[in-house]
Amino acid sequence: MVSRLLDLIVHSLYSHKEVFLREFVSNASDALDKLRFLSVTEPSLLGDAGALEIRIKPDPDNGTITITDTGIGMTKEELIDCLGTIAQSGTSKFLKALKENQDLGADNGLIGQFGVGFYSAFLVAEKVTVSTKSPRSEKQYVWEAVADSSSYVIREETDPEKLLPRGTQITLYLRSDDKYEFSEPTKIQSLVKNYSQFVSFPIYTWQEKSRTVEVEEEEEPKEGEEAKPEELKKKKTITEKYWDWELANETKPIWMRNPKEVEKEDYNDFYKKTFNEFLDPLSHIHFTTEGEVEFRSILYIPGMGPLNNEDVMNPKTKNIRLYVKRVFISDDFDGELFPRYLSFVKGVVDSDDLPLNVSREILQETRIVRIMRKRLVRKTFDMIQEISESENKEDYKKFWENFGRFLKMGCIEDTGNHKRITPLLRFYTSKSEEELSSLDDYVENMGENQEAIFYLATDSLKSAKTAPFLEKLVQKGIEVLYLVEPIDEVAIQNLQTYKEKKFVDISKEDLELGDDDEVKERETKQEYNLLCDWIKQQLGDKVAKVQVSKRLSSSPCVLVSGKFGWSANMERLMKAQALGDTSSLEFMRGRRILEINPDHPIIKDLNAACKSEPDSGEARRAVDLLYDTALISSGFSPDSPAELGAKIYEMMSMALGGRWGRAEVEGETEEAEVVEKDAAESEKQVIEPSEVRAETDPWNE
Repeated sequence: MVSRLLDLIVHSLYSHKEVFLREFVSNASDALDKLRFLSVTEPSLLGDAGALEIRIKPDPDNGTITITDTGIGMTKEELIDCLGTIAQSGTSKFLKALKENQDLGADNGLIGQFGVGFYSAFLVAEKVTVSTKSPRSEKQYVWEAVADSSSYVIREETDPEKLLPRGTQITLYLRSDDKYEFSEPTKIQSLVKNYSQFVSFPIYTWQEKSRTVEVEEEEEPKEGEEAKPEELKKKKTITEKYWDWELANETKPIWMRNPKEVEKEDYNDFYKKTFNEFLDPLSHIHFTTEGEVEFRSILYIPGMGPLNNEDVMNPKTKNIRLYVKRVFISDDFDGELFPRYLSFVKGVVDSDDLPLNVSREILQETRIVRIMRKRLVRKTFDMIQEISESENKEDYKKFWENFGRFLKMGCIEDTGNHKRITPLLRFYTSKSEEELSSLDDYVENMGENQEAIFYLATDSLKSAKTAPFLEKLVQKGIEVLYLVEPIDEVAIQNLQTYKEKKFVDISKEDLELGDDDEVKERETKQEYNLLCDWIKQQLGDKVAKVQVSKRLSSSPCVLVSGKFGWSANMERLMKAQALGDTSSLEFMRGRRILEINPDHPIIKDLNAACKSEPDSGEARRAVDLLYDTALISSGFSPDSPAELGAKIYEMMSMALGGRWGRAEVEGETEEAEVVEKDAAESEKQVIEPSEVRAETDPWNE
């Protein structure tokens, strides 16, 4: 039963075999911390057993790993309590005792508190031997256990060569399928650097090294010659291999240092090394939070956005490395620490009291995590805001090119941070077509009577500049935001307002510009009422209604969307969706309203036609073509491009037919061809075969 329970604990708690080394280094670090803590009141515990350190020695030939620390060690009773009982934690007992004595100082940095970390050894080992010597005991004891056994053995160490001055030595006898991977010195070195690089005690690993040495060349003396003296012998340089201890960790992580003492180059080097980047980051922020949740962090904004589109909104980017008491826990998060739209941010977070599960791999969703996430997001916005306000405008321009779409996604996904996101947004406008402009700039440039922020969503900057919806607004000097990226329209719709100004789509009905002449408007409506009804009758269900426009100055007409339906741009985007639902497309498309410009010659001509010849075929064709043209110029897609093409060709034929004398030229050309043909036939002479004679015809002789 015990062996089954042990197997369940080991293989259910840990998802990666390699974490066994993290657990053992953490336990060794705890042992060293305990010794350092207790030696304050009992200096005799330190004795003359050497420095506080951890050494890891892999042995590929025998398939073993030996981990040695010079920490507090264990007595026989502690061996039975801590290793003989599953999930019995010596660290948690130690902390409990300190709390009871109200003597828990700031120097405490103990890591393992669950008591199951030791058993991670059986992920890779078939046998484990623990040899330990406590400074409070005169004897050294050995604990041994086999993976599939439910029992263990404790004996006294009697071999003088294996005696330790103080501390613990653990030997793992690796399984046959793991010995080649985990007994490799380079693998051990990389695991230490990944998981335990910032443990506060030095960690040494046994590594193969090389050095150059000079040796004498062996030369056989020739017959009759005496051997050369030592000083005259030739020497050569060779590379010699040897084994030695190598420091594998940095003793003090950069985030534990005072930000005032760290140079910008140090931050950049740490960023490049940690995240395998080649460009310097755009910006960084180094901070410590205190109070309900305490943690230290360094966050970076990369110098370049993700190249792969799949990584654009992927919350599992491994960009945030989480440490607990300087031991690496995980970089595999699914939005726990950062929202999806800030997944481009890279950095490290180190806390002393994060709520982890027993395996220390999974961050549990608690109130503390939510507070931590909130503070990380706030600091990120502070960093971005600082870039936007810097004197070097190119920095924010570069940021926006790489990460602007992420912030727009934040408008959709994070309503709680709208106030922080909105000032950071940038758009082209009708008054700033070359340079991106902020919403603050827009509001500052608004006229006194302007009550709304006007925008137009299209597929490109060029189509936005030439859209008919703009005509009256540009004429009146009203600025319009150009939303030219697919996400822009949805982002703005989620914002709804900025600084108490509503966002208004100028491609939708009921556009109010605020300075209309009501008397003139009423007279114009009365004059063109008949035309509007006549055009509506011609178009039928294609439009919901026809009305006189307030937004046109040079175009004859425009097709606007209903207030609650999709705009032309949104309709285009939804049609392009790979998994789009055609049934919802019809429902959400909403109604279309044809607005006519009463000052345009075409509309005036049609107004006259509807009064004098309402049944004219040419007028009806003109109305159809007018609608189709408005459909395209307003950003919609025609239902049948071929039919539209045929109507245009027909109108072109009517407009161009005979204008340059094509008929007369064609007639003259045909007559000339007939005359030439007759003349050629009359000149031809028919010769019978019998009349054909060669110059040397023998029959003439």
